[in-house]
Formats: sequence, structure tokens, C-alpha cells
Amino acid sequence: MSARTARRSAGIVLYRVVSGAPQVLLGHMGGPFWARRDAGAWTIPKGEYDPGETPEDAARREFGEELGVPPPEGDLVPLGEVRQSGGKIVTAFALHGDLDLDAVVPGTFALEWPKRSGIVREYPELDRVDWFDLDRARDAVVVAQRVFLDRLEERLA
Repeated sequence: MSARTARRSAGIVLYRVVSGAPQVLLGHMGGPFWARRDAGAWTIPKGEYDPGETPEDAARREFGEELGVPPPEGDLVPLGEVRQSGGKIVTAFALHGDLDLDAVVPGTFALEWPKRSGIVREYPELDRVDWFDLDRARDAVVVAQRVFLDRLEERLA
């Protein structure tokens, strides 16, 4: 799959600083495939976009769609892009801000489960969200997205 035809996603690494240490907001991926997984099953709020949309606009839109609340106001700081194991290219932006976890109302998606059962159910995009310090976040997040945490840490140093 070439970079030209690869699916593209954009997302926001929302961070805050508590007692001098950065924390990032991650969401645990929803649906039956991820239900019993923890390590590597967390992600930044992100989603796919089409060529006519900028990654910045897509990151803000997807944050709202996945969490049910708009991202905090502020400037998006580019953290670059990575190619995940499935070939999807993810572009991320850092954003300093806070978010009340109780305000989150995740978006949903439809999935036939079990496969070929004919039973289609709605699942939350993210079944829970939480704040993580950077070390804990590196253990929890999808492996390819760890680089975004490293880049954020470098920027904050």
C-alpha cells in the first residue's frame, strides 16, 4: 500500500501538567476485539479523513466525534506522522488543555459480532478514557503511537 493510497487518520494528544509532570488523555478502544486487552489497546482520539480535509480539521472533528465533547481551545502543535502496523498513516497534534472525564460521551460504531452471525450491534468508539503519565501511557498505547509521546516529551523538555 503506497502512502498515496493508504488510509489516513488524524488525532490529538491532549496533555496537561499535574505537579510538574505531563499527563496525556488516552481512550481504550471499544468493541469486542479489545474488550479483554489493556496493553496496546489504548489510543489517542483520532479518526480517518478524506483528501479534501486538512489533518488539523480532521483531528479536531474526530476528537469531538470520539469523545462527544469538543477539544479544548488552543493551538495544535504538530507531532508528525507514523504508519501503524495495518498500514494506516496517523498524523498527530499536541494540545495543552484539560478535560472532565465525566463529560465524555463516546461515539459509536456498528459491527457484526460474532463475525458472519448476522447480529449487528452498536459499540462505543472508546469504552473508557483516562489520564496517563507518560511512562504508563507508553505501556498502554498502540505501539506505533508511542513515538507521539516521545515527541511530546521532547517538546516539553
